[in-house]
Amino acid sequence: MKNNSLWIRTAFILVVTLGGIYLVFGPRHSPSASDLTWQGIKNNLANNINLGLDLKGGSHLVMRVKTDDYLKTLTENNAQAAVTAAQEAKLPVTGSQVTAQGSTYSITLNLGEGAQADAVIEEVKKKVDFVNWSVSSNANSITWSLPSNIQTVLKNQAVEQALKIIESRINAFGVKEPTLQRHGAESSGQILLQMPGVDDPERVKKLIGDDAQLSLMKVVSPPSPSAVATYPTEEAAKQSLGGAVSSNRKVLPYTERDDSVATKPPNERPKQFVVVESPAVVDGSELRDANAVSRTGNQDDYQISFSLKPAGAAKFGDWTSKNINNYMAVVLNGEVKSVAYIKSRIDDQGEISGRFTKATADDLALTLRSGALPAKLEYQEERTVGPSLGADSIRAGVTASLAGLIFIVIFMLIYYRGSGINAVIALVLNMLLTMAALISFDSTLTLPGIAGLILGIGMAVDSNVLIFERMREELGLGFNVSKAVEIGFDRAFITIIDTHVTTIISAIILYLYGSGPIRGFAVTLILGLLINLFSAVFVSRTIFMWLLHRNPNMQKLSI
Repeated sequence: MKNNSLWIRTAFILVVTLGGIYLVFGPRHSPSASDLTWQGIKNNLANNINLGLDLKGGSHLVMRVKTDDYLKTLTENNAQAAVTAAQEAKLPVTGSQVTAQGSTYSITLNLGEGAQADAVIEEVKKKVDFVNWSVSSNANSITWSLPSNIQTVLKNQAVEQALKIIESRINAFGVKEPTLQRHGAESSGQILLQMPGVDDPERVKKLIGDDAQLSLMKVVSPPSPSAVATYPTEEAAKQSLGGAVSSNRKVLPYTERDDSVATKPPNERPKQFVVVESPAVVDGSELRDANAVSRTGNQDDYQISFSLKPAGAAKFGDWTSKNINNYMAVVLNGEVKSVAYIKSRIDDQGEISGRFTKATADDLALTLRSGALPAKLEYQEERTVGPSLGADSIRAGVTASLAGLIFIVIFMLIYYRGSGINAVIALVLNMLLTMAALISFDSTLTLPGIAGLILGIGMAVDSNVLIFERMREELGLGFNVSKAVEIGFDRAFITIIDTHVTTIISAIILYLYGSGPIRGFAVTLILGLLINLFSAVFVSRTIFMWLLHRNPNMQKLSI
């Protein structure tokens, strides 16, 4: 029965060891292309381990969300919406003034003759979110102001929203294990982004900073079958409105994209202008999904198909049912991309035509899906870590690990003699299985992670020292080898558990509250400690069991 138990333990150790060897050195990403040469094994090792920015190279960006611009835009939009709400209710409002600079953000509506301030305030509240704004009024005007504490809250919300949008764009772009977090003081509005192994950082920066503000707007034009009203210049479009653009109208550029001109370069297509109604029927905040689709199979003829959320779809469906034969513009970033007339009610589907390339269409669809950034980004720091610097870091880390390992091996063999071989086997297995665990969890190895690996080596040696010293004590008390081994492992195990649990708890706290590199250190250390319980206790004891199995009457132990 005892022999069966020993064979089961041995088989389990062999299976785990072979699995670890395969994870670390095997061709996991292309099993059919196995290369058993030394160079092939090295390539497999390099491909299997995810390296961080400090080891692989990549881009380091610190950007700032222009939160003052965010509050300015919010104030201006609310002012326009307030005027529109009052005018639609046929209340005498003659205009508005906006103050948006420094720490002052306010909106003032000028009241016409006979206007009642309370009635205007109630009507505006139905259409504009002024919940957190303070309001005051007199006989001639109404003023909404944004308190300083609310400004701070809105600025933080803008940074958090930007973080989420950047994260969704980076994840969809496919950057491996990026680091994305707030940076500096909370009031700075700064964001740190690290992207290991990025070959085209400029494209990523463009994707991060691009705005994709989608709006569906009614075109001011006679209905179909009349042609859509377009104007050759912006001034001509303004003249159609009497020479001035009111708050509920906008003049936007429109580049014709019909089949007769679509094959021409954009700068050769006729540029025109159209007048649209403001605010938009629906905007990008009500977008549910967007995808690049090819209509003809041509790589330069992609469109953007989009769908709306339920609330936006209901609003859009109601509007289109009341505007049959009227023209609608699809507006992207302040430019009309396409104009079409409404044939029938449309609920939740639409399309942006424009003969985009596949890459441009994919990037645009991704930007639309993630939403528009609340404010522009300003890049304050940009560093590129080259692959050669990362290679130097890897070389230094590996050299330090090997030097420490060699020193420990020599010490263990000299001080513990034959039993030191047992410790060395457990130590090498610990390193192998720790790397295998990092690979299986798809973790990223950084320089602090290598430090965690080296610390794990020290903890593994400490476990062996505890066991061996306890065994020496038992042998000194007169116990035979078999009993000394048994007592040594049993009594040292409690101490090993105690030291490992306390260290793991500390590492968990580092992981929960630390940044990317600190987390890498914590993950490596936790895995190394957990695996050490297997290698230093289970494997090491199995080796002693085999020695005693082969020589049951062993009288002396090399320790």
